[in-house]
Amino acid sequence: MDRLDRLVSELQNEIDEKERAIYSARVLEQARNPTNLGRLEPADAHASYTGWCGDTMEVWIHLQGGAIRQASFMTDGCGPAVACGNMVTTLVVGMTPDEANQVQPQDVIRALDGLPEESAHCAELAVTTLRRALAGLQPRDAAAAQ
Repeated sequence: MDRLDRLVSELQNEIDEKERAIYSARVLEQARNPTNLGRLEPADAHASYTGWCGDTMEVWIHLQGGAIRQASFMTDGCGPAVACGNMVTTLVVGMTPDEANQVQPQDVIRALDGLPEESAHCAELAVTTLRRALAGLQPRDAAAAQ
C-alpha cells in the first residue's frame, strides 16, 4: 500500500469512527445501503418536496389490492435524509394509504434507533413528502389498484 492509499484509508477510518459516534448503526446502514432508492415505474402517486433545510425529496408509491405494494424515494440530501427516505418507504409497504398517512416523523426516528436533534428535520422531510404523494392519489387510482 503506497503512502496515498494509506492516508486515504486512515481518513476513511476517522470519518467512520466519527459517524459511529453520532449515528446509530441502523441510520448508517440505511444511509449507506438504501434498498428503495430510485424512481418507481409505474407509480400511482409521486410527490417532490423541498424542506426548509434546502434538501429535496421525492417519493413514488405503487398500490395493489388497496395497499402500498412498493414505495421508493430520491433525495439530494445528506446521509440522514437518505436513511429517513429509505425507512419511511420501507415502513409503509403493506399499509393502506390511510394507514401510511398516519406515519409520524417520530415513527421514522424510532425505526432508525434515533437521530441527533440536528437531523430530526430529515424525518419531517420524508414524512411530509410521503403525505404529499398520498394526497396525490386519486380515488380512481386506489380503486384501480384493487
